[in-house]
Amino acid sequence: MRKDVRILLVGEPKVGKTSLIMSLVSEEFPDVVPYRAEEITIPADVTPERVPTHIVDYSEAEQTDEQLFQEISKANVICIVYAVNNKKSIEKVTSHWIPLITENTDKDSRVPLILVGNKSDLVEHSSMETILPIMNQYSEIETCVECSAKNLKNISELFYYAQKAVLHPTGPLYCPEKKDMKPLCVKALTRIFKVSDLDNDGNLNDNELNFFQRTCFNTPLEPQALEDVKNVVRKNLIDGVCDNGLTLKGFLFLHTLFIQRGRHETTWTVLRRFGYDDDLELNQDYLFPPLKIPPDCTTELNHNAYLFLQSVFDKHDKDRDCALSPEELRDLFDVFPYMPWGPDVNNTVCTNDQGWITYQGYLSQWTLTTYLDVQRCLEYLGYLGYSIIAEQESQAAGITVTRDKKIDLQKKQTQRSVFRCNVFGDIGSGKSGFLQAFLGRNLMRQKTIKEEHRSYYAINTTYVYGQEKYLLLHEVFPDFDYLSDADLACDIVCLVYDVSNPYSFEYCAKVFKQYFMDSKTPCMMIAAKSDLPEVKQMYGCSPLEFCRRHKMPPPQSFTCNAASAPNRDIYTKLTTMAMYPHVSQADLKSSTFWLRASVGATVFAVLGFAMYRVLLKTR
Repeated sequence: MRKDVRILLVGEPKVGKTSLIMSLVSEEFPDVVPYRAEEITIPADVTPERVPTHIVDYSEAEQTDEQLFQEISKANVICIVYAVNNKKSIEKVTSHWIPLITENTDKDSRVPLILVGNKSDLVEHSSMETILPIMNQYSEIETCVECSAKNLKNISELFYYAQKAVLHPTGPLYCPEKKDMKPLCVKALTRIFKVSDLDNDGNLNDNELNFFQRTCFNTPLEPQALEDVKNVVRKNLIDGVCDNGLTLKGFLFLHTLFIQRGRHETTWTVLRRFGYDDDLELNQDYLFPPLKIPPDCTTELNHNAYLFLQSVFDKHDKDRDCALSPEELRDLFDVFPYMPWGPDVNNTVCTNDQGWITYQGYLSQWTLTTYLDVQRCLEYLGYLGYSIIAEQESQAAGITVTRDKKIDLQKKQTQRSVFRCNVFGDIGSGKSGFLQAFLGRNLMRQKTIKEEHRSYYAINTTYVYGQEKYLLLHEVFPDFDYLSDADLACDIVCLVYDVSNPYSFEYCAKVFKQYFMDSKTPCMMIAAKSDLPEVKQMYGCSPLEFCRRHKMPPPQSFTCNAASAPNRDIYTKLTTMAMYPHVSQADLKSSTFWLRASVGATVFAVLGFAMYRVLLKTR
C-alpha cells in the first residue's frame, strides 16, 4: 500500500474549497477564509487507514496555471469541488476541470476523481440527478459526496473517500459498464483461490476458509458467519457452493459483491496480503525479498521449505503414484504467470518409466534452482504462496545461506547438503552419459533423449555415512580457452576421458594442469566407456601414472552401457570427496574408507525406499 496520500482540491472560485479544509482541521466553520489554505499534513495515527495524508488547496487568485499543472501531476486523488446552488460551477466540472486534469496526467495511470458538492446547507434539493450522468460518463470518477463546510456535514467522509480512492481504487478491480470485475482482478483472485485450496479439490472448505480469513484479516469466522456467507452465495449462484465448500465461482461472486457494495477495501486487503500491487501485478518486494549471500557461501532450502514443497507435491499428485504427470505439473504451475520448467528438467532429475518427474526428482529440481539461482527460487516460492501458507515473513525464511567454504576447510566438517561437481572432458568423452547415468539411465535409455531437450545438469541424492546429500553434476562445455569462474567454482572436479580414444585423456590433463593443479579443489579421473577395449593414451604418461604424480585417486572405470541401471558407487565417492576435501590421498586410496561411505549409502538407500513406501501409504 502507498506510504502516503496527496489530495488536491480544485474548482471554481468561491465554491468553498478552502472552507472545507479549514472546517476539517478546526472542526468549526471559519469566520475569515483566506484565498488559499496552506498544505496540511494529517498524521497517520489519526487517519482511518493509518497513512499520512497531505491536503493541498488551489486558488486561481494566488497560483499560476503552471503551478496548478504541477500540483495535478503530483496528486494521488483530485477533489473537484462545485457549489450545489451554483449551476455554472457544476457545468465547469465537465467543460473545464475534467479535460484539464486529463491533459495533465499520464494516460496509463489516470488519477482518481471525487466530485464534491459543497454548500448543501443552502438548498433543499440534491444535485445527484445532475451529477450521476457525469459519473457514468467518466470512469475515473470514484464517487460523489454532498457536504457542507458550514455545518460540517460529511467533511470527514469526504476526505476518507478521497483517501480510500487512492488506497483502495475501484478502477483496477471493476468495470462499471459491464458490472463485473476486470480480467486482471479475476486472474489475481483465481490464483489466490488456488493457493488457498490446500487439498486442491476445487472448493474452499471451512478449515481453508478460516485459514484464509485469519491470514487476510487476522481473525477467524464464527461458524454462523461462515454459514451466512455461503447462504448468500447459494441464493445468488447455482454452483457457488459445492460439498459445503466455496467454489471458485462463489469466491469471485463474493468479491464482486464486496466491490458493488462499496467495500472494495476488503478485496484490496486480500490482494495485498497475497503480494499484489496497485496495478494487480505481484509486487517485486514480495517476489524478491532481501537475502544477503556473502562470497563463498551457497544457498539451500531449509526443512520448512522442503515440508512446504512436499505438501505442494501431495496436493497435485492426484493419482498418488509419487510422480507428476504432464497434466498434474501444469496444474501445479497454474499459479505462475509462465511455465517455469521446460522439457530439459526431465533430463536433469529422476523420472519414472513414463518420463514423469518423480517425488525425488521434483525436490531435486527445487534444490538445483535454489543452489544455482536463489532469486528465481524466491520468485517461484512467491507464486506458490510460501510465506502465506507456511506463515513466514517472506520466502527468504525458507532459505539457508551456508557458511563460508574456508571455515568448512578449517573446521574439517561441513553442514552443507548440496555439493557441486563440474564435469570436464573432450567432445565425445562420455560426459553426458555420466550425467544421465546418475539419474539411473543406461545407454539405451539415453539414446531416446532429443538433442533440444538435453540438459547440462543432473542432480540426485547420494548417501555418505548415512547422511542424505545432493550431488549436482554440471557438464562444462569443452572450450579450453574460455572457462568462466562459474565453470571453475565447485566442490569437486570430475575429469572424464574415453578409454577407447587415444587422444581423449590429453584434454583432461591440460585442464587439470591449467586450472586445478594448484587449487584445493579435489579432483577425480573417470575412465569412461570401460566396456570398450582400452587403448594407450597418446600422452607423456599413462592416466594411472598421471594420477599418482598429482596425488589423485586412480582413474575410476565407468560405463553406462549395461542392461540395468548404471552403478552409483562412483557418485558416492564424488560426494564423499566433496564433503571431506581435507582427507589425505592415503585415506582416499584405503578400501575401508570407501567401504564405510558406501555401506552407509546402501543402508540408507534401502531405508529411504522403505520410508518412501510408508509415505505413499499415508498419502
